[in-house]
Amino acid sequence: MNSISANLNIMIKACEKASKILIRDFGEIEKLQVSKKGPSDFVTNADLKVEKIIIEELEKARPNFSYISEEKGVKKNKDVNNTWIIDPIDGTVNFLHGIPHFAISIALKSNNEIISGLIYDPIKDEMFFAEKNSGAFLNNQRVRVSNKNNINDCLFAFGGNLENKPDIPNRKSGCAALDMAYVATGRYDGYFQKNLNLWDIASGIVLIKEAGGIINELNLDKLNNLKVIVSNPNINVKFQEKILNF
Repeated sequence: MNSISANLNIMIKACEKASKILIRDFGEIEKLQVSKKGPSDFVTNADLKVEKIIIEELEKARPNFSYISEEKGVKKNKDVNNTWIIDPIDGTVNFLHGIPHFAISIALKSNNEIISGLIYDPIKDEMFFAEKNSGAFLNNQRVRVSNKNNINDCLFAFGGNLENKPDIPNRKSGCAALDMAYVATGRYDGYFQKNLNLWDIASGIVLIKEAGGIINELNLDKLNNLKVIVSNPNINVKFQEKILNF
């Protein structure tokens, strides 16, 4: 196993513990109590249970760190320069419909920079992680973005609601975190989405960078309405041209 920091190890342990609840509940979807938060944004008991376990584990190990979480919001502790960013289930709609494509996402922001990121798909048992200047990994295997040069040979992921889509091969998966992880591993060649929350994409930011990809500048003090454009470096300019009007 590659060498990882103490903070990333804490993130992994918290994620592994919380994922047991998620796997169990996914197998009993019909028993979940669901409350509607918005047109396409649901919260389940699983969300809350997973979030609770993750926060408890992180606070136990780093009691002074602050955190931002999808359900609980922002909590500033003594250490405001180090902030956990948590999404207990990214891809909740998939989860509720029995589609095995969702993930737990935990990132660490230090001095306004994402320095560690972890995205875990519990159903496929795929753990994507990265740390600043240490590379990007999938289950301990080093990964990099694709090296395709012809945009027509590429596959892109798009999220959110778009009236039209660019005339390039694309698909919508319903999980922003995994879309970014898939670009980092070369499964997708690029990804574009608007109106995202910070917890949707925080882990993916460092994954993309450490995998050699290109990502647009983001204001990490902003929690909502973020736009992400990521791709391999060879087709980045052409990709941005394609989505200029979207």
